[in-house]
Amino acid sequence: MGSIRARKENGLLFLDFRFRGQRCREQTLLEDSPANRKRLEKLLQNLEQEIASGLFDYAKYFPNSKAPPSPTSPVQVAKEQAVTASSEATSAFSTFAEQWFTEHKVEWRRSHIAVLRSTLDGHIIKYFAAKPVGSISKADILAFRNHLASMPGKCEKSVLSNKRINGILQPLRQIMEEAADRFGFPSPMQNYKPLRIRKTDVNPFTLDQVQAILSNARPDFHDYFLIRFFTGMRTGEAHGLKWKYVDFANRLILIRETFVLGEDEYTKTDGSQREIQMSQPVVEALQRMHAATFKLSEYVFCNREGKPLDNKNFTDRIWYPLLRNLGLELRRPYQMRHTAATLWLASGEAPEWIARQLGHSSTEMLFRVYSRYVPNLTRQDGSAIERLLASRFATGGVASEPAAPSNSAPPKTSPGSAGLVPSTKSPGVQLNP
Repeated sequence: MGSIRARKENGLLFLDFRFRGQRCREQTLLEDSPANRKRLEKLLQNLEQEIASGLFDYAKYFPNSKAPPSPTSPVQVAKEQAVTASSEATSAFSTFAEQWFTEHKVEWRRSHIAVLRSTLDGHIIKYFAAKPVGSISKADILAFRNHLASMPGKCEKSVLSNKRINGILQPLRQIMEEAADRFGFPSPMQNYKPLRIRKTDVNPFTLDQVQAILSNARPDFHDYFLIRFFTGMRTGEAHGLKWKYVDFANRLILIRETFVLGEDEYTKTDGSQREIQMSQPVVEALQRMHAATFKLSEYVFCNREGKPLDNKNFTDRIWYPLLRNLGLELRRPYQMRHTAATLWLASGEAPEWIARQLGHSSTEMLFRVYSRYVPNLTRQDGSAIERLLASRFATGGVASEPAAPSNSAPPKTSPGSAGLVPSTKSPGVQLNP
């Protein structure tokens, strides 16, 4: 087992390990600190794994070092040669990647297959091509990551984001782990960690902004916006909504499909299969939509040809021009879903009910995503205990024995006190269409 040590004369760290039965010590220029020790511990771990598997290349780790120790026995020489030969004799990366894709294709959704195919052809296979899959090292992986980090992104003068780079490297990890398992070599991505992604904040609209959007929207999109703002549907769920999933009798919208890449598909997750309760404004908006599109298409929201709305066309020609016209900060249409969640919180709806409306399996994600809205909008900010203590200790005397707890739920705080919505619940907010 190797170790990380510091030289007494200069305080610099060095690696102390054994290779081919001999003790090796390699100096670094790193000062002795917890961060540098942690960095070298990872290096040492990778180094010893490669030594154990027979794939260790001394010159790759220490290019400026003296010649590495020679094998101490013919058996060791044969072992190292066999391991090296087996890794280099593996199939070309492109061949194995295509085999992996074909074998696992049956497990994936159509939209995932399309995105993965684009990623493989546009980045991964294009880069590694004919290189033997068993000869790809961690250094090759990091070089590929640096290559991706220099590539242009969607926006002008931008590069690929960390999120996109992680998305490209994820299938590469799966391919390399599968190859390592089949051909018997250690995966170069065994200890690889994804790039850190900056947390994105939700940016919902206020109720005043929602009303401004509804008042200035194109007449044929007024009800579309109203339904999006007060149901929390995702864009694909809204564009894939069919009339057979609208239950007027029970005032429910059944989320059963989503529209992705030009085709109907199963929802994002099993938990996304849900029933959304219609508020009165939503019922009235859907009744107007029914009169407009029911005879034209099976889809609730459709173009003049009866086909589902195209997301890019809607975003570029309807959504962003409307926000610019109103002087509002540009944000993705997905923020309509966040707006529904925050308005429900503002009105004092039960978190469990909101989670079901959004298709979340629990309230955990609700509080994690909208945490800063919960205390300010539902008044769960300590004011209740302040009122209790004030009533008990207002006279400065000893408090009387508290009454037995009641099983009844506490009354909902009037959301109007938060200064954001009227006293009616957000699903029932009355708007003038």
